[in-house]
Amino acid sequence: MARNEISGGNQGGPVVQAKTIGSLTIAAAPGQIPRYLRSPSHWPLAGEWEALKAGAHKARPGEDGSKVPPYVARDVDGVLRERIAEGGLVLVVGDSTAGKTRAAFEAVRAVLPGHRVLAPPVGGSLGPAPDAVERAGAPCVVWLDDLERYLGPDGLEPDVLDDFVRLDVPVVATMRVKPYETFSAERDGGVASQVLPLAEVIDLNRLWSADELARAADCEDSRIVDAFAHHGPYGIAEYVAAGPALLQEWRRAWSANGHPRGAALVAAAVDLARAGLRGPYGNDLLAELHEHHLAAGGGPVLRPEPLDDAFAWAARVRHGVTSLLLPADDDRWAPFDYLVDHTESEIPAWVWEAAIGHADEDADRFAVGVNAAQHNAWATAERAWLPLADAGSPTATHNLGVLLSRAGRIDEAEIRYRQAMETGLPEAMHSLADLMADTDRTDEAEALYRRAIEAGHAPAAYNLAIMLDDSLTDEVEVLYRRAMEAGITEAAYNLARLLTHEGRIGEAETLYRQAIEAGDSEAAYNLAGLLTHEGRTGEAEILYRQAIEADVPFAVQNLGLLLVGAGRADEAEALYRQAIANGNDSASFNLAVLLAQDGRTEEAETIFRRHLEDGDPAAANNLGNLFADTGRHAEAESFYREALEMGYSGAAGNLALLLDEMGRHEEAEEFRNQAITNTPPAE
Repeated sequence: MARNEISGGNQGGPVVQAKTIGSLTIAAAPGQIPRYLRSPSHWPLAGEWEALKAGAHKARPGEDGSKVPPYVARDVDGVLRERIAEGGLVLVVGDSTAGKTRAAFEAVRAVLPGHRVLAPPVGGSLGPAPDAVERAGAPCVVWLDDLERYLGPDGLEPDVLDDFVRLDVPVVATMRVKPYETFSAERDGGVASQVLPLAEVIDLNRLWSADELARAADCEDSRIVDAFAHHGPYGIAEYVAAGPALLQEWRRAWSANGHPRGAALVAAAVDLARAGLRGPYGNDLLAELHEHHLAAGGGPVLRPEPLDDAFAWAARVRHGVTSLLLPADDDRWAPFDYLVDHTESEIPAWVWEAAIGHADEDADRFAVGVNAAQHNAWATAERAWLPLADAGSPTATHNLGVLLSRAGRIDEAEIRYRQAMETGLPEAMHSLADLMADTDRTDEAEALYRRAIEAGHAPAAYNLAIMLDDSLTDEVEVLYRRAMEAGITEAAYNLARLLTHEGRIGEAETLYRQAIEAGDSEAAYNLAGLLTHEGRTGEAEILYRQAIEADVPFAVQNLGLLLVGAGRADEAEALYRQAIANGNDSASFNLAVLLAQDGRTEEAETIFRRHLEDGDPAAANNLGNLFADTGRHAEAESFYREALEMGYSGAAGNLALLLDEMGRHEEAEEFRNQAITNTPPAE
């Protein structure tokens, strides 16, 4: 069997998670140039630019009064600078306070010191930006810190990026890991799903490598010296930005002797951000919403401080670096993003209500719907998207169809998919094809998949290949390869599986290795089996162990069989027992087989009986083998017959051998015939 299909055109996610509204956006009137684009000569030169203005996290002031510490080189610097020099969209991805903005900033300064830096304000239309850059009269670089803020309507749309590339204008961006995972999972035809695959992604680890720590140790700046000495399990940049310290202080504040109301204000802002409502948030909203958090935490028992004191506590700068709530204009506040990234609790219902109620713009409402769907708040997602769908948004209409399909409201889902299809959205064709396939309307499904493929939607090629891949054909291979070109790693796995059956072992191995490099642990398991069959057991052992680390089912059992076959039964037994200790009880069956072969029948019998109690017919067969080998023929016969009654046809041949041994040759012949034809003997 092939792997599961990509539901709704989305790989690995429950809904098609988009962030854009598309047709609902009102662009600037022709000829109206946004203020930030009117004076390119005022844009800073990269070589003279300041890290804090680029968006780097603050640190405490240095002894020389400097606002940021000296830059400590990161391992990715060489590759990052090469990519920026090559142009196009370069995206640095990492956790909050990993140092991604600083690394990207230093790279831009080093590679493009004479370039003007265009750093658009959030919400500013990027559509006119290429024309402004072309008229600037100087080389430029576009800077998009926190790229997710620019992936909505009028943001970094594909045609805008194409214009920057045509003009040889590098686009350098950063993104936290969680937003990147959200946006990169999209298959909705929106901005993110079209732009992110075009990016050169540079991952920056939060924890520093040994080489990076060695470079930090050589730095004489007191802030780096302190961070190197005390960073513990945290990264150097993380420690310098005071992320762990502020997180701990916030968590400790939830006590009668702490600042419970201040902690609740911070929690309200953090949860609104997690719900997808763009900040900053007004005093009134936080004052209203935090009362729910405070009540949930204990209410009056906590002896909460006055509201003004709570705001003052949350806004106080810690360690000379930053605060829990960051001030903005007009008495509005944003949460320190480190707190957002390190909060995993369920988002309360009252937060979703507030987010929906204060999502005044279509893009905000759409984003709240996306985040609600990610948190399985399906009713909230439907409420967020329904008015947008009714107003004609293709992506909202499509995603609403996904929600309805998930809820089993098939007829409603089909209507929404067809509405989205009328706008030409290929993802809607794909999702409707999935729906047709799931309801056994395969001819319609195939036609829709083909329409989506013609419209350039590669995931449809993958699902059509699955529909057609009972055996390898030229078309199935072409479809899988097309999906592979679009980055769908599951296609490499499935094509490798089919090529193996066709005897094209070398090609299959290459594809499995491609899938492994992309993080597919099941490909490691399958390749291990292929290599075992080819006699390359040393390589197979390494791959099985890799699959075991990823908890791939049956990897332990197959490695154990490989070890037994290599005469390493003691290692196999230790492997099985360790797996059992780790909660993999299925390994106990193989352990019992090994014990029986070693003559330790009592322990083997105990294990087989336990599996039989759990309804495993193979256990009945093996108990029959165990008793037959020890001369307990009557018990063996009983277990063989029980295995057959449970549907285990392999017991027929074993029972025939036993009956021959007992001199009951006529009965034995009946079961021998059953074993050959796989049909029960006549009554």
